[in-house]
Amino acid sequence: MSSATLEIQGISRRFGDVVALDELDIKIEPGELVALLGPSGCGKTTALRIVAGLESTDSGHVLLRGKDMTEVSANHRNMGMVFQAYSLFPNLNAEENVAFGLQMRKVPKLNRLAKARELLEVVGLNTQAKRFPHQLSGGQQQRVALARALAIEPDVLLLDEPLSALDAQVRANLREEIRRLQLSLGTTTLFVTHDQEEAMSISDRVGVMNNGRLEQIASPDELYNKPASAFVASFVGLMNRLPGVLDSKIVEVLGQRISVADNNLSDGVVKVLIRPERVSVIQDSQDTNATVITRSFLGASSRVICQMRDGTVIQSLVPSAGTGSLNPGDEVKLIIDEHDVLVASV
Repeated sequence: MSSATLEIQGISRRFGDVVALDELDIKIEPGELVALLGPSGCGKTTALRIVAGLESTDSGHVLLRGKDMTEVSANHRNMGMVFQAYSLFPNLNAEENVAFGLQMRKVPKLNRLAKARELLEVVGLNTQAKRFPHQLSGGQQQRVALARALAIEPDVLLLDEPLSALDAQVRANLREEIRRLQLSLGTTTLFVTHDQEEAMSISDRVGVMNNGRLEQIASPDELYNKPASAFVASFVGLMNRLPGVLDSKIVEVLGQRISVADNNLSDGVVKVLIRPERVSVIQDSQDTNATVITRSFLGASSRVICQMRDGTVIQSLVPSAGTGSLNPGDEVKLIIDEHDVLVASV
């Protein structure tokens, strides 16, 4: 498979009064998988369609291998696309569906069918080559769609929420399969999803979008541990939002004084953003400050939800080994890990 640098430079797109994209800039290196993550209406699918040539842009450029493709038609961009809907031809079997793009490129029949069989074997469907779409499960149909997109040996693979129509177990298995294939083939890939677990589990980098703007693009680890904004912090993973008072880069929250990450907020009342795993639950303390509401066993860890004296509800994620005796109504002490926290305006 080929691999190419994809650059999105200053792309903007409006639909009437709605700003779908606002000066979007992303550079994807050869062989890299980048996910665009965000809520519905944030502009991620519009960005993907512009890259594919299925949507025009008001300003900005799409570059492939350094060549401006902005005005190039979709069928001349050499990009493979997998949609949320499988979009298979019902009158063609799996092998013929995979070979269709090669047929449109005038590849001889024997060559294209051999390529289709090869890719069906790669995605684990070589025994279903002669089956029609209605004879395949949803996960199998999406594998056929993926093989069809890869058959033309695209410079860039575009994935538009390809797993959202599948059940949870199939979705988890197929996303790992997509990552395995992408790594083995080295195809530059842009993946659009609203599912943070999908984005974080298979991507080299994740771009979080909000109202047409790119809030942050970084590795999954950096995105989770060092969010650039309150929106990113709240959208990626679970987050407690606690009342606090900021004073000279120190915030007072739950009776503790903790340093804060860089921010431009003025001193005063703020919201303190804290991950559940950074809240410890201390049992048998003489100095309690919260009451257990529920404890949910999640395997190696447990989610404990508590209520503070002022009514604030806090989630904590702690090792299950030490929480077996916790019950609703128990009085406990909550302590925040004293590490730089993120604050936001009230």
